[in-house]
Amino acid sequence: MDVARISTLLEPFGGDKEFPSLLLDQIRVYLDLLLRWNARVNLTAVRDAEQIVTRHFGESLFAARLLLGCDSTPLLSAADVGSGAGFPGIPLKLFAPALRITLIEAQHKKAVFLREAIRELKLEDVEVFCGRAEDWGKQADIVMLRAVERFERVLPTAAQLLSPAGRLCLLIGSNQLEAARQFVALRWSAPVVIPQSDNRIVAIGQNT
Repeated sequence: MDVARISTLLEPFGGDKEFPSLLLDQIRVYLDLLLRWNARVNLTAVRDAEQIVTRHFGESLFAARLLLGCDSTPLLSAADVGSGAGFPGIPLKLFAPALRITLIEAQHKKAVFLREAIRELKLEDVEVFCGRAEDWGKQADIVMLRAVERFERVLPTAAQLLSPAGRLCLLIGSNQLEAARQFVALRWSAPVVIPQSDNRIVAIGQNT
């Protein structure tokens, strides 16, 4: 897929600003790699390239914009719990290149893909932790969680990875919001509906 088409597909997720041309080209490279790997390793159930751009990249970049605003160079650390094919962690890194990020993924084949994506995109300050989140043993300023199995069990673990003033960012269905508020004692901001979605939201909780 060419950069112009990617740009058009991502327009609803960028607010009133266009995404930089460098980021769009990195998405093109990442998408090509993902499609090749997905033919032999089940990284995502979404097979259509345009749907991958909107549902995976678009959603991830929308969350990044809510978290960081226009500041694309924050000196912060982040952790993506259950990173899978790299969403939302790698798009967050592409949006904010100075971010130090750890992609936490327990499945070996997916962890191998993540390392290949990091190498292909020539990303720095990104590491892959192949293991369970509870075994990572570190904390981050931003912890992100999206489309993980056993959501209610993983949620408290993700919250424990937060630094003292850290923020937990959830990309979830609106029907999961009450469980998030029940299981994790954070100061929650109002959820934001993700563009082109009926019930997907971004919910951000601040450690207190």
